[in-house]
Amino acid sequence: MLLLAPLALVLGIVALRRTSSRGTRGRGLAVAGIVLGALGTLGVVVAVVVGFVNAQATRPLPGDVGSARDAHAVQLVTGTCIAELPDDGTVDVVRVVPCAQEHEAQVVTEFDFAQDAVWPGQQAADARVARACVLDEDETAAGVRPVTWSPTEQGWSRGDRRGLCLAVVDGGGVTGSFLDGSATLP
Repeated sequence: MLLLAPLALVLGIVALRRTSSRGTRGRGLAVAGIVLGALGTLGVVVAVVVGFVNAQATRPLPGDVGSARDAHAVQLVTGTCIAELPDDGTVDVVRVVPCAQEHEAQVVTEFDFAQDAVWPGQQAADARVARACVLDEDETAAGVRPVTWSPTEQGWSRGDRRGLCLAVVDGGGVTGSFLDGSATLP
């Protein structure tokens, strides 16, 4: 219905011109059509901009970004390197860096819940992602620890069905990637 707003705006302008030039009644209706058409058109423009911005904020990143930037947690994929691990709790935005730069964590695996799955509860979601997060013996011996991020109930309601497994070196200083064996620990 809002897609008809631009049409209402145009028809209101046409009607206002005709009523003004001919001196006929209907000027008030023409003005109302213009106002409502303009408001509706503005609403359509705002909706398109919000949709575009939201799509950009949730589009997955490449595994290894070309330059440092802030990213939403839902954009992270296997291979993404994270400059600094945020405090415990809900994670929204993190700083991602090229893996060649120093970083504290890297996404090493993902666990995808089925899109039609029912919310399992926070503890069950955390446990399921944790079972999929396993580091090798060499990484564990070198002081690398696993950290898991699983969807929250609020994120789940927005369609987030991905859990992440991160390889973390407390204090950072890692360069390279755990995925191809090029990671150098401090």
